[in-house]
Amino acid sequence: MVVLLFAMVCGLYIFSFCINQTNRDNNPLKIQVIDRRRNWHCRTAQIQEWDIPYVHFPEPQTFSRQECSCNPVRFFVIVSMQRSGSGWFETLLNSHINLSSNGEIMGAQDRRRNVSAILKTLDQVYNLDWLSSASKNECTAAVGFKWMLNQGLMAHHEAITDYFNRRGVYVIFLFRRNLLRRLVSVLANVFDKNSKPLNGTHKSHVHSQHEAQVLAKYKPTLNATVLVSHLRAADQAVAKALEYFKSTRHIVIYYEDIVRNSTKLTEVQEFLKLPQRNLTSLQVQIHSGPLAKQIENWEVVRKTLKGTSYENFLHADHKL
Repeated sequence: MVVLLFAMVCGLYIFSFCINQTNRDNNPLKIQVIDRRRNWHCRTAQIQEWDIPYVHFPEPQTFSRQECSCNPVRFFVIVSMQRSGSGWFETLLNSHINLSSNGEIMGAQDRRRNVSAILKTLDQVYNLDWLSSASKNECTAAVGFKWMLNQGLMAHHEAITDYFNRRGVYVIFLFRRNLLRRLVSVLANVFDKNSKPLNGTHKSHVHSQHEAQVLAKYKPTLNATVLVSHLRAADQAVAKALEYFKSTRHIVIYYEDIVRNSTKLTEVQEFLKLPQRNLTSLQVQIHSGPLAKQIENWEVVRKTLKGTSYENFLHADHKL
């Protein structure tokens, strides 16, 4: 009788344990069903079936969207390299009343120390819980930020690509065609960061012609020994980024094309399914005119690049 009683108690314990495990395993399925039905009342006939993965109705933890709760939001990211016009481009986008781009948020090491930290930051941005000066009081129709290639993006590209595809993130690639001009801007920015000629203040971007003229006075000396390899490395980084994220919904634009053709901004707004607006920026270009007037050792640079695949950089975009 004692053995039989002991066996019955053990049997009841095992049965109850299995029931608990089954219920626990079912919870994610229930959550998924709820998530799929959430905000279903917000969907309209204007949202096509194929577009549903790219249309979102976030429910932020830090505030209530209230009358904007049924306003669809699209997620985007500006993928670029330092000194490629991304700051100017972002101010243009942020002049749109329904768009919020939150800056270079992955610049902080703790936000990209590993994949988990990166995905947590992405969730915070796309849930509209990332509060910055770019946050809009109007109903947001698109939210994102800019992400440099050297800020964990390339190192964890597989997990990030999966996230972008799973969450329906629009990727805007922004690069410079003339990598030599970009290099001049990079070196000048490093000089400004160290010397601070504008009243002891470092400014990566300026808003007056006077400030631009002060910063443009510095003419960097380029290391001819590593110049070609440096340009090749930048070129390869761009090609690798385009290859890594080719499965995402993306658009590729170049700084020079935006400067010459304002309709490129129309293409970006169409890509993000935004109502068309006239986009403006208060930023002023620092380096303009021929490169010969911006590089200290111009003749050395010219001879170094002559006959290479980068020779066209010497004379291209002289009107920029």
